[in-house]
Amino acid sequence: MFDSPATAEIAADAVLVVHAAFIAFVVFGQVYVLLGWGLGWRSARNRWFRRLHLAAIGIVVIQAWIGMTCPLTSLESAVRAEAGARAYPQGFIAHWLSRLIYYDLPTWIFVLVYSLFGALVLLSYWRFPPLPGSGKRGASVTRP
Repeated sequence: MFDSPATAEIAADAVLVVHAAFIAFVVFGQVYVLLGWGLGWRSARNRWFRRLHLAAIGIVVIQAWIGMTCPLTSLESAVRAEAGARAYPQGFIAHWLSRLIYYDLPTWIFVLVYSLFGALVLLSYWRFPPLPGSGKRGASVTRP
């Protein structure tokens, strides 16, 4: 698939960066929602953002419950395998991103953590709902 192991390694690092960005969106998106709730930020109630955030954690929770490995993890592993094994298979940033993302824990812990976090996202969506019409093209939101 790749013309050289170095190209495959760069591709694997790119998948890792996308994976880290997805995780950051889910985690820091919830922090943003909770801060917005407490501080009255209207932008934290944007319908498009909130639905995308809810869908993102929903996918993670469903994958955990059915025992499915994250497609980004699988893709990165396959591309790294194509790059070939090396003593230090990743660059500096990729190495540390991997250490932040991947943990060697029993699967049930991940299912529990993802489920609890998903419940928090769902609860905050219900208790601090998106504004009507926010995120729609051409829609205006009237101020109370």
